Amino acid sequence: MPGHTENEITIAAPLDLVWDMTNDVENWPKLFSEYASAEILSREGDTVTFRLTMHPDENGKVWSWVSERTADREKLIVRAHRVETGPFEYMNIVWEYEETPDGTRMHWTQDFAMKPDAPVDDAWMTDNINRNSPIQMALIRDRIEEVSCTTP
Repeated sequence: MPGHTENEITIAAPLDLVWDMTNDVENWPKLFSEYASAEILSREGDTVTFRLTMHPDENGKVWSWVSERTADREKLIVRAHRVETGPFEYMNIVWEYEETPDGTRMHWTQDFAMKPDAPVDDAWMTDNINRNSPIQMALIRDRIEEVSCTTP
C-alpha cells in the first residue's frame, strides 16, 4: 500500500521570510541537517530542477537524487516530485503555507511508493519520514526564527 505522510509546524516569522528561505533550494544544506549539498540543474519560470545529496548514512552510503519543484507564490503552495526516483516508484511532495496569528504554518504532504526491490517497504519509509520530518521542520523553524529576530 502506498505511503502517505502529513507533517506541519508553525514558524513565528512573517510569511515572506518563511517562503523565501524555504524555497531557496541552494541554501537547503544550511536549513536542513540531512543535506550535504543542493545543486541547481535548471530553472524555468517558477520551476527548479535540482540534485540533493545527503550526508553519508550509518553505513557510509551517500544518497543523491534529482527533483523538480514548482512554486506557486499566489496560492502559497509548492509541488515537487523526484525525477530520479532511486528506490521509490514515485515520490510526490506538496508544501502548503498559511499565515496564522502565531506566524506561518507550513504543512508537508508526501505521497510515495517504494519499488519492490527497494531495501525498505512503504510502511518503513512512512515511519522514517514521520520521525524525520518533525526534526527537520523544527530545525527550519529555529533557523528562520533566528533570522526573523535579527531582521529589522
